[in-house]
Amino acid sequence: MIANHSQKSVIVNLLDLPLGTSAVVRGIRPVSPQDTIARRLGELGFVAGETVRLIVQGPFGADPLLVELGGTRFALRRAEAARIELEAGA
Repeated sequence: MIANHSQKSVIVNLLDLPLGTSAVVRGIRPVSPQDTIARRLGELGFVAGETVRLIVQGPFGADPLLVELGGTRFALRRAEAARIELEAGA
Protein backbone atom coordinates (compact mmCIF):
# COMPACT_ATOMS: atom_id res chain seq x y z
CA MET A 1 0.00 0.00 0.00
CA ILE A 2 1.22 3.49 -0.73
CA ALA A 3 0.21 4.87 2.65
CA ASN A 4 1.64 4.06 6.05
CA HIS A 5 -0.43 4.17 9.21
CA SER A 6 0.11 7.90 9.75
CA GLN A 7 -1.31 8.84 6.33
CA LYS A 8 -4.92 8.79 5.29
CA SER A 9 -5.86 6.42 2.52
CA VAL A 10 -8.13 7.40 -0.33
CA ILE A 11 -10.27 5.27 -2.59
CA VAL A 12 -9.10 5.32 -6.20
CA ASN A 13 -9.85 3.37 -9.30
CA LEU A 14 -7.12 1.17 -10.80
CA LEU A 15 -7.19 3.48 -13.83
CA ASP A 16 -6.06 6.37 -11.59
CA LEU A 17 -3.04 4.56 -10.13
CA PRO A 18 0.27 6.05 -11.30
CA LEU A 19 2.65 3.75 -13.20
CA GLY A 20 4.91 1.71 -10.96
CA THR A 21 2.75 2.35 -7.91
CA SER A 22 1.20 -0.25 -5.64
CA ALA A 23 -2.07 -0.07 -3.73
CA VAL A 24 -4.36 -2.42 -1.85
CA VAL A 25 -7.52 -3.77 -3.44
CA ARG A 26 -10.61 -2.52 -1.63
CA GLY A 27 -13.11 -4.39 -3.77
CA ILE A 28 -14.70 -4.88 -7.16
CA ARG A 29 -17.51 -2.57 -8.28
CA PRO A 30 -19.84 -4.50 -10.62
CA VAL A 31 -21.59 -2.54 -13.35
CA SER A 32 -24.72 -4.69 -13.05
CA PRO A 33 -26.08 -7.43 -10.77
CA GLN A 34 -25.08 -10.05 -13.35
CA ASP A 35 -21.58 -8.65 -14.05
CA THR A 36 -19.60 -11.75 -15.03
CA ILE A 37 -16.40 -9.75 -15.52
CA ALA A 38 -16.52 -8.48 -11.94
CA ARG A 39 -17.09 -12.02 -10.69
CA ARG A 40 -14.17 -13.30 -12.78
CA LEU A 41 -11.84 -10.60 -11.44
CA GLY A 42 -12.64 -11.82 -7.94
CA GLU A 43 -11.95 -15.40 -8.98
CA LEU A 44 -8.56 -14.32 -10.35
CA GLY A 45 -7.62 -12.91 -6.94
CA PHE A 46 -8.58 -9.24 -7.10
CA VAL A 47 -10.02 -9.38 -3.58
CA ALA A 48 -9.90 -7.00 -0.63
CA GLY A 49 -6.50 -6.85 1.02
CA GLU A 50 -4.42 -7.97 -1.96
CA THR A 51 -1.70 -5.65 -3.24
CA VAL A 52 -1.77 -4.71 -6.92
CA ARG A 53 0.87 -2.77 -8.88
CA LEU A 54 0.41 -1.01 -12.20
CA ILE A 55 3.39 -1.96 -14.35
CA VAL A 56 2.71 -0.48 -17.78
CA GLN A 57 -0.05 0.90 -20.00
CA GLY A 58 -0.52 -0.02 -23.64
CA PRO A 59 0.67 2.39 -26.33
CA PHE A 60 -2.72 3.16 -27.88
CA GLY A 61 -5.22 4.76 -25.53
CA ALA A 62 -3.38 3.24 -22.54
CA ASP A 63 -5.06 -0.09 -23.27
CA PRO A 64 -4.40 -2.74 -22.02
CA LEU A 65 -2.93 -2.27 -18.56
CA LEU A 66 -0.34 -4.69 -17.24
CA VAL A 67 -0.76 -5.20 -13.51
CA GLU A 68 0.88 -7.48 -10.98
CA LEU A 69 -1.09 -9.20 -8.25
CA GLY A 70 0.53 -11.67 -5.90
CA GLY A 71 3.44 -12.38 -8.24
CA THR A 72 1.17 -12.94 -11.24
CA ARG A 73 0.85 -10.48 -14.09
CA PHE A 74 -2.44 -9.75 -15.80
CA ALA A 75 -3.29 -7.71 -18.88
CA LEU A 76 -6.59 -5.93 -18.24
CA ARG A 77 -8.71 -3.83 -20.53
CA ARG A 78 -9.52 -0.38 -19.19
CA ALA A 79 -13.18 -1.39 -18.83
CA GLU A 80 -12.12 -4.30 -16.60
CA ALA A 81 -9.66 -2.22 -14.57
CA ALA A 82 -12.34 0.43 -13.98
CA ARG A 83 -14.19 -2.07 -11.77
CA ILE A 84 -11.27 -2.44 -9.34
CA GLU A 85 -11.31 -0.05 -6.38
CA LEU A 86 -8.09 0.50 -4.43
CA GLU A 87 -6.97 2.14 -1.20
CA ALA A 88 -4.04 4.42 -1.91
CA GLY A 89 -2.13 6.94 0.18
CA ALA A 90 -3.32 10.53 0.21
